[in-house]
Amino acid sequence: MPIRSLPAVAVLLVPLAGISAQAVSVPADSPVAIAVERRFAEAARLHIGDTVRVSASSVRAAQLARVAAIYEPQPDPATLMRRDFHVRLHLADLASLLGQPDRVDRFGIVLQRGIDPDSAAARLNRSAFGYDVYPARTIAAQSSTTFIVVSRFHRAIAIISILASTVFLLCLMLLKVEERRRDVAVLRFTGISRQTVFAALALEAAIVALVGSMFGVGIAALASTAVNSYYQRAFDTALVFSEFTGRTVLFAVGLSIALGLGAGALAAWRLVRTAPVQLWSRAA
Repeated sequence: MPIRSLPAVAVLLVPLAGISAQAVSVPADSPVAIAVERRFAEAARLHIGDTVRVSASSVRAAQLARVAAIYEPQPDPATLMRRDFHVRLHLADLASLLGQPDRVDRFGIVLQRGIDPDSAAARLNRSAFGYDVYPARTIAAQSSTTFIVVSRFHRAIAIISILASTVFLLCLMLLKVEERRRDVAVLRFTGISRQTVFAALALEAAIVALVGSMFGVGIAALASTAVNSYYQRAFDTALVFSEFTGRTVLFAVGLSIALGLGAGALAAWRLVRTAPVQLWSRAA
């Protein structure tokens, strides 16, 4: 296999079961096994079995390595804009490469089921000095501050949009019902009760709202698919940028029907409480 010199990469520490944190003596001509991120493999045209040179910095001696695996990392919005390439090594090989066999920056601990992470972190922090232990959700909360702010901004825009659409829907329903004054007057003259006319107008408003919400769901589905397709291709990631779930659809449809029914009921009540003679004269 040809030997290639690769640019500097970010190295991820992946502890494997049964491997000590101390450096082991590896012959200089014996390549170590590495796992290369898929994007990096495609950019450098690497394949499983290729031999490369890896180094912690440009001033340190490079070490031979063999591509043992190509992996797809978990999508992480916090590192999306960095566009770093990653390589994974066994812990002993990484310690030997860095020349720091007894030093790590961070590592993860998997707790058994039923153990409270906060209690475990507090106990480990009291055990010794030189390190800090944090629950995973604390780290996630600290790194997700930007996304929380964006989420709140989107929620505020959604609330304003719903309020504005509610006012627009009410005005539209009032105008549409007012245009049917003559029809309502005829129904009342023929002996149909106010309750029946009110129910008919409210049901019509609910049906219109349901049909409109179906069109809205279709447009939202197309928009979500387009957003995910574009940005996943632009960033070469499997991260989902726009979620379109059944819960969201049910909420949107339910809210649309409720608002349509409320606006239709208000407009219908305003119309049926007027005397039929007045409705006929106003329609004329």
